[in-house]
Amino acid sequence: MEAEQLNRVIIDALDDLKAVNTLTLDVTGLTDVMDYLVIASGTSNRHVRSLADKVCMEAKNRGVRPLGVEGENSAEWVLVDFGDVVVHVMLPATRDFYDLERLWVDPATPADAT
Repeated sequence: MEAEQLNRVIIDALDDLKAVNTLTLDVTGLTDVMDYLVIASGTSNRHVRSLADKVCMEAKNRGVRPLGVEGENSAEWVLVDFGDVVVHVMLPATRDFYDLERLWVDPATPADAT
């Protein structure tokens, strides 16, 4: 599955479970490691875990398995790595603290909030 298609599957899965402030960053010009970075917030640890599980399940239903999943135990920040697309699902306080958007946004390219 192409990275763009996988990104759409991920966004739809996050939307299905009401992720908060979902943001997709096209980082193809910034790194060779991935094409898309998806950042979303959940309203509780359980919500964060459920969002990450839904992303994994929807991708698996389309024949794509994550290379790795980290942070499921505490569920303050769950990272799901699909290679070309990396997903970060966080509690709002964790997201504010680490501010990944600021680290990855190219000032010349606006972020795509979905």
